[in-house]
Amino acid sequence: ARAVLGGRRAPIGGGRKRLQPRPGRDPFGPELAPNGPPSGSASASATRSRSRSVASAAVSREAAAATRKPWRDRTARLVLSDGSVFSGSGFGAEGTVVAEVVFNTSLTGYQEVLTDPSYFGQFVVFTLPHIGNVGVNALDSESTRCHLKGAVVRHLSENVSNYRSDSPLHDYLVDQGVVGIAGVDTREVTKKLRVEGSLVGVITTETESQKSNEQLKKMASEWSILGKDLIGEVTCSEPYEWSEATEDEWAFNLPGDAQAHGNGKVSNGNKLGYRVVAYDYGIKRNILRRLASHGCSVTVVPASYPAEKVLAMRPDGIFFSNGPGDPSAAPYCVDNATKVLQANEDALKHPEKGSVIPCFGICMGHQILGQALGGETFKLKFGHHGGNHPIKNQLTGKVEISAQNHNFAVDASTLGSVRNNVRVTHTNLNDGTVAGMFSEDLQMLTIQYHPEASPGPHDADVAFQQFVDMMRAKRNKE
Repeated sequence: ARAVLGGRRAPIGGGRKRLQPRPGRDPFGPELAPNGPPSGSASASATRSRSRSVASAAVSREAAAATRKPWRDRTARLVLSDGSVFSGSGFGAEGTVVAEVVFNTSLTGYQEVLTDPSYFGQFVVFTLPHIGNVGVNALDSESTRCHLKGAVVRHLSENVSNYRSDSPLHDYLVDQGVVGIAGVDTREVTKKLRVEGSLVGVITTETESQKSNEQLKKMASEWSILGKDLIGEVTCSEPYEWSEATEDEWAFNLPGDAQAHGNGKVSNGNKLGYRVVAYDYGIKRNILRRLASHGCSVTVVPASYPAEKVLAMRPDGIFFSNGPGDPSAAPYCVDNATKVLQANEDALKHPEKGSVIPCFGICMGHQILGQALGGETFKLKFGHHGGNHPIKNQLTGKVEISAQNHNFAVDASTLGSVRNNVRVTHTNLNDGTVAGMFSEDLQMLTIQYHPEASPGPHDADVAFQQFVDMMRAKRNKE
C-alpha cells in the first residue's frame, strides 16, 4: 500500500525501501537454495522456463483485469404494478417471475429469510445494503428449499467470507431456480412500498425487446395474492416426528425454571416430555427446535389433517404454525381450528369427557385461531417483515422486540363479541394492530410474531415456556 505525500507517491512507513527477493529466489517462482543452481545446469534452465511461464501468466491476468468492467452489466429489471421500473444486474436463475413485493429490515439472517415458507409467493427487498457476504450453508436453512420467488438487493457481495459457507448465494439461487436482481436502489423501493402499500412486481432477465416494460406492468397488475391458498403449497404431505433441539452452539438463556443441558434441551420438571401436535402451515425448523428444547416431542401434521385425528392422539398441546398468504383462502385450516376449540368448550362443560387441550398459535396460526373464534382478518398496508418490531405486553406493561413476517392481521373490532373471555394481550406499537390473544377458559395463547427468533431477538422465547406451563398445569390436573 502507498500514500500520496507532497504530490508524489511514497511507501507507507517513512519511506522504507521495498523488500527485495532473497538471493536465489525468483519473484515468480519457488524458493531455491541460497546460491541457486549452476547457471549452465538443466535445473537452472528448467527454473528459467518456469519463471518465464509464470511471468507470462501474471501478465495475462493483469491484462484481463485491465479490460474487465468495474461494474456489473444491467441484465435484469424489476417492474412494479404502478409502472415503476428498476434496472439491475441479474443473479441466481434466469427467467420472468411475478410476485408480491415486500421489504425486510433484518440486519442478519438472509438465508433464514430465503428459506422461510412464510415468504412463498413474494419478492423480498432487503433493506440491508450488503447481501451474500457469508454465503449459504447446509445448517441455517429453515426448510428444505428456498421459498421466496425472488431477491432484490442493493449490493451482492463479490466475496464470501465465512468458515461455515458451502456455496455463494448466486450458486444457491441458481440451484433453487430463484431469480435475483442486484444494484437496485432498495431505499427507493422500500419508501414506495411504505407510502403506496404493497405492490406486485415482475423480475425478468429477458431483454426489453423480448418483453417490454408495459407487458411486465400488465403482468403485475393482473396478479394478486388475495384469495390464493399458499398454505397448501408449502405444508408437508404426511405426518412426521421431530425431536431435534437447538444446538448448544446456538442455545441461549431460557426463561423461568427451564435450564439448558445437553444438545440445547431443557428440563421442565417432566422426564417424559410433552406430546405436541403441530399443524404445518409452513413451519420453520427453528420453531420445532425451540419446542424440542423446551421438552416437547412433536408430531407435525399437514395443514388439512382432520381435527378428529389430532384429538384422537390425545396430545398435551396443539401448535398452529406460521405460514404464507391470506388466511381466509384456507377455510379448511379454520374448520380444523374451530373443531379443536369446540372440543375444548365441550370439555369445559363436561369435564368427565376429557380435559381442555392447550393451544398455541403464532403468525398464521394466530390468524387462523382468530377466525376460528369468529373474528376477521384484513390485509396490512405493507405488512410486517423484520427483526425490530416493538410489541407491548398489556398484561405486564413490558415491551418485547420481535421478529415478524406477515401481511395480514386480526381485526380487533371483530373480537368484541368473541366467546370464552378471549382478550387482546399484545399490541404492535408501530401501528396498534393485535399482536397477541389469550383465553384462560380455552387455554389458548396466540402471538402475531416469531418467538424462535431466526433471525431476530430472543425476547419472545418466553412464549414457548408459557405454552409448556399450560401443558404442565393440564397434566397436573389429570
